[in-house]
Amino acid sequence: QVQLVESGGGLVQAGGSLRLSCAASGRTFSSYSMGWFRQAPGKEREFVAAVSMIGGSTWYPDSAKGRFTISRDNAKNTVYLQMNSLKLEDTAVYYCAGSPRFRAEWANEYDLWGQGAQVTVSS
Repeated sequence: QVQLVESGGGLVQAGGSLRLSCAASGRTFSSYSMGWFRQAPGKEREFVAAVSMIGGSTWYPDSAKGRFTISRDNAKNTVYLQMNSLKLEDTAVYYCAGSPRFRAEWANEYDLWGQGAQVTVSS
């Protein structure tokens, strides 16, 4: 079973950048497409980005396009989320997740979840 551990969260000023990492244990990391979701207090979990098994395809919602970049390094069993031009509304707990589907943009399509990393954007 693959386990996921996020890191890189923290406090950043609006307009700044942050990079999240998600390290996976286990030998089947490349069998999963990987995604990032976020959840703000009182809100539903929201899709942020996804990348296919070997990293050839990526998907983003409109709220993340042009600002966020997802990537993966299968040799390091790690997926990244580079976040630029951060806004106050990006404040949330960010979760990485793994899915056996080639393309997955809904939380219920993911089998694996990390514990989450807090990202706080201040004015």
